[in-house]
Amino acid sequence: MSADTTARRSDGFSLLLPVYAGDRPEFLGAAFTSSVQDQTLPPAEAVIVQDGPVPEALAAELRRIAESSPIPVQVVALPENRGLTEALNAGLAACGYEVVARMDADDVSVPERFARQWELLGEGYDLVGTGMIEFERDPDAPGARRVPPVGQERIRAHARTHNPFNHPTMMYRAAAIAAIGGYQPFGKMEDYWLGIRLIAGGARVENIPDPLVKYRVGAGAFGRRGGWTEARTEWRLQGELKRMGFVTTGQYLRNVVMKGAYRLMPAWLKKILFRGLVAGGLPSER
Repeated sequence: MSADTTARRSDGFSLLLPVYAGDRPEFLGAAFTSSVQDQTLPPAEAVIVQDGPVPEALAAELRRIAESSPIPVQVVALPENRGLTEALNAGLAACGYEVVARMDADDVSVPERFARQWELLGEGYDLVGTGMIEFERDPDAPGARRVPPVGQERIRAHARTHNPFNHPTMMYRAAAIAAIGGYQPFGKMEDYWLGIRLIAGGARVENIPDPLVKYRVGAGAFGRRGGWTEARTEWRLQGELKRMGFVTTGQYLRNVVMKGAYRLMPAWLKKILFRGLVAGGLPSER
């Protein structure tokens, strides 16, 4: 990532929200409202990345948001769908503030989310994530909680086996992301790889355990976490962790076996195991 971060403003933060053709207009509208109008500390600007062509209904919603927003909105339109990694890098390059808050186009931020994260960023942290609570259709009818580890040492230890951050909840310093080369392609684990590189590079990281984001879970969520493609990505990631000295040989072998087995389980069994961990209050991976 080559964006110049020296000229960014420090008196607020940017909201970074990627959108692609599969997103629904009503979900996008709710996500934006919850992250701007409903916040006790709203962002100073919003950068929405349109990752390739979108249906007219979604394009109309983007126009409505840009025209009616109480804060400046910049829509970065990519000519074709390039995937989340490139979309986020393009969005980060367009953000005008030192601090950037992530948001997905179908989730809901609780009103105090950004105020609580901003306070910790003010204490010198480079990245602050939060807990999440799942919902299927109604954000006010929440389900399982996803509780991340808290404290630098617990986060580092947890990162050896699982993603220690809930990606849609992140608020981070753009300079810290630029220093490690931005987002890098890694299958569906670009966020895990980002967190690992931040931790290994000495960034100050923290999580707020409270669920400050309501995370929409679709019908095929657990099926998308599995299969040979995901297993191979998992094994490749574990190889990188071993190569950089983030895990020992024993930890690497354990992770390859256990996490590979999880990826290859049928979706119904993964759901049972995943829900059991989350319901037990343990940190979980996205």
